[in-house]
Parts: sequence; C-alpha cells; structure tokens
Amino acid sequence: MSLRREAERCVANQHSLRLNAFVTPLPRAGQWLDRVKEADRRREQGNPRSFIDGRLISIKDNICTRDLPTTCASEILDKFSSPFNATVVEQLEAAGAVIAGKTNLDEFGMGSHSVHSRFGPVKNVRQNGDGQDVSAGGSSGGSAVAVAADQCYAALGTDTGGSVRLPAAYTGTVGFKPSYGLISRWGVVTYANSLDTVGVLGRKVSTARHVFGLVNQHDARDPTSLSPFSRSRIMSHLQTPRLASRLSSTPLRIGVPVEYNISELTPSVRRAWLLSLAHLQDQGHTIHPVSLPATKHALSAYYVLAPAEASSNLSKYDGVRYGTRADGPDSDSQPEGYLYANTRGSGFGSEVKRRILLGTFSLSADAIDNYFIQAQRVRRLVQQDFNAVFIAKHPLAAADAQDTGRRAQQADVDVLVCPTAPSAPPRLSDFTRPAAESSPLDAYVNDVFTVPASLAGLPAISVPVTVDGSSQDPDVAGIQVVGQYGDDDLVMSVGELLEGRRLE
Repeated sequence: MSLRREAERCVANQHSLRLNAFVTPLPRAGQWLDRVKEADRRREQGNPRSFIDGRLISIKDNICTRDLPTTCASEILDKFSSPFNATVVEQLEAAGAVIAGKTNLDEFGMGSHSVHSRFGPVKNVRQNGDGQDVSAGGSSGGSAVAVAADQCYAALGTDTGGSVRLPAAYTGTVGFKPSYGLISRWGVVTYANSLDTVGVLGRKVSTARHVFGLVNQHDARDPTSLSPFSRSRIMSHLQTPRLASRLSSTPLRIGVPVEYNISELTPSVRRAWLLSLAHLQDQGHTIHPVSLPATKHALSAYYVLAPAEASSNLSKYDGVRYGTRADGPDSDSQPEGYLYANTRGSGFGSEVKRRILLGTFSLSADAIDNYFIQAQRVRRLVQQDFNAVFIAKHPLAAADAQDTGRRAQQADVDVLVCPTAPSAPPRLSDFTRPAAESSPLDAYVNDVFTVPASLAGLPAISVPVTVDGSSQDPDVAGIQVVGQYGDDDLVMSVGELLEGRRLE
C-alpha cells in the first residue's frame, strides 16, 4: 500500500470513528497530503529519510506543536498556541514523519482512564462481554486508541506513572517507556519533573523501536537529558561480554516479582502471565522468582511525590503569565482575594485541583517530613530493590554497600516480566459517574504494576498477549517487561518474543 493511501485511510478513520481520541484531528485535505506525496516519491527513488518517512504520527496534546494548538485538555490553556515545536516533534518531522493531529488525554496527564478531559472521555475500541464501553487507560488514552483504531501509524505519549503502558494494555497495543533522560522533554508540558518520560505507542514493538531510535538523542535545551558522556558510559557498560551476549548466545534469566501476585489479579490476567512465562521457558530461557519488598509502598509514595511536583509546576498558570484568564472579579472576597483565584478555580478540572491540594499539603511545613521526605525514602528503596535483582548494575549509579549485600541474596536476572494492569479494562461508566458515587482511589490502584519502574526511571514495555479459552474476561492482556536502567534494547527484544503470540 502506498503511503498516500495509508495516510488517507488513517485520516478517514479520524473523522468517521467516534472515539474522541483526537482533540485536533487532521483535515481531510491539506499540506500534510503534499508531504506524504513527497515521501512517496522519495521511497520510490530509494532514498527515504527514515523508516517513518511519510507516516502519520499523532502527538499527545501536552507536547507542544507550532502548527496545532496545545491545550493539555484543560480549560486554562483553551486559547494557548505554542510558538515552537517540542524537540521530539522537530526530530520526527526531520525524519519525514507527518504530524497526524493532537490526541486527547487526562487534563495535564493527571489520570488513569482518560476521562478527566475538557473534551470528554476517550472511548476504547474494545468493549466488554456485555457490549459496554470500557476504559482506554490514561493519561495517554487518546494516543493509544488512535493507534488501535488505525487513525495513525504510531503515537507519542507521556508516561509519569504508567500513562503509556496502561493505555497500551487496555487497547491491545504496544507501549514503551524508555529509561529516564534518554528522550528530550523540552517542549513537553510538565507534570512531575523527576518522573515524566516521553513514550511511544504502536501496533508492533518494531514500530516503537524505530520511533525511539529517532528521538533517542541528547538535547542541550533539556536539563534532564542525558549528556553524550553519560550515554557513552551506558553503551560501554552494555558492551561487556556477559551483557553483550544476551539474546544471541546466552539464555536469559527472567525474573518474576513475587509481590506482583496480588489478590486483585484477575484469573485471565494471571493466566496470561503464567502462559507468557511458560512461552519464554519453552524458548530456553530460565524463570526465577525475585523479591521487591518496597513495591507494596511504591504506589503510596508515587501519589505523594507526583502531586507535590505538580503543585509547584502548575503554579505558573495564573492567567497573567500563562493560561486563559477568567472573566469577572478576581475573587469572591475582595480585596483580600488572590489575583488568580477565579482563573485557577474555573480553569482547572476537579482531578487537577485534587492533586494540587494534595501536593501543596505534602510540601507544607507541618507535613513535609511525614509525607514528602518519607516518600523520597521509599523511592530510594524501590530503586535499591531493582538494583539488587538485575545482573546488570546501574551504569550511572555509585556502588552502594546495602545494594551489594542484597545482591548476594537475590537471583540475578536480566529482565522482569509481570502484568501491566491487574485486570481487564474496567467499564468506562465506572469513572464517569458523579464524584459522590465513585472514589479516586478506584482509579489510582490501576497503576500498581507500572509505578515502581517509573519511580526508578527504568525502561519498561507493555505488549499485548492473546490467551485462548478465556470465557469471562477479554482474552487480550498487557504483559510488562522491565529492565535495568539503559537496557532499553533488551526490554524491547524480550517484548518481541511475546508480542503477537496466541498462548494456550
């Protein structure tokens, strides 16, 4: 199929499928079509710019684009238009990619089901056994649905605590979160600086690999971007004989975190997990149980740290420097009222307000020791747990006596394999009910398997696994592969061993 026909089919799906995946879709005709035709000619001449030359890549609406609005699905950025492209957008366009529009999300990336958006909830292409709409996951639900519904070739999302991997698991697509600092975040609207990572969604792992290869570059404009020196240290570390031979001549040691076998794990997801491990074992790899004891505290720590950083990052939206200013008086209690009270009150949605308040409280003088500082300690324990189980040491971390002691007690493994989510996608109606009828905790617990890798900054990928014989739940489950920091290529390679497999 020519690139033009592929692109026209994707754009037709954007306009015909009522999934609310796009905030700003492409028009049916426009300059994008000329760029696709040029890419078609380059491909015919045998000199394409890259593998994605002429392909449609959708962009999550918290990533800045010069030619399309950037709203973060928030009323407070309703009229904002970025004067520049984010670095990742520049890199994709330089490779010949065509931006396929901006995708829907939870407001400012705060959510697990893509329902906290001023544009309304995203609908999954899948339905449950009763024919009801189910969650698309969040916050990158729009990007995942756009890929699953063939509305684009691939999509960029952002992952703070699982916002790429959870939607991938719910929509039956591939979602890859790279090691923290490998992809530039310049031009990405910040939620939590120490956690945010740009991720890739596609129908195949090879698609994620191609896109990742293009955006995996140092960016001097982003202070969190790994320097060329640090990248060379990672490469030299991975080229040691034992690490370089993995997947070629040496069977892998697959770790199974025993703490992930929780009671909330549904039978279909547990079966997909067991069959995935059996499939890897049939290919000659060995399975080893490992312990990550700090995992049970990771979710609690995340929902202290992320809101704390968000409360600081979102303070700039006051209607004076950034954002849309509300009409009317500044406050109901003049003259004591704050200048930005009405602007922030009407511009932010309920979930964003909840997290700002939670973050502000945890950073207050009375609470910072018991909440924020304790959460940082848990985060360090989570990192130490991962370092203790992997054969590869963290390439950028200093040696730690406690880590060394724990490593002697653990079975050293190459990667960890576990579910991405504890259950099949829940009903969408469960999260669109009035606030009085539902608790935000119901949504937060869906991140229990994805948050630990985010706290440690590790690479992780969710791949869809199809299981035969499942009668009660959908037969497609997301299985997650987690690797040591910098082991992104190995994580994707193990993902390729599982993707597209029908297990029974």
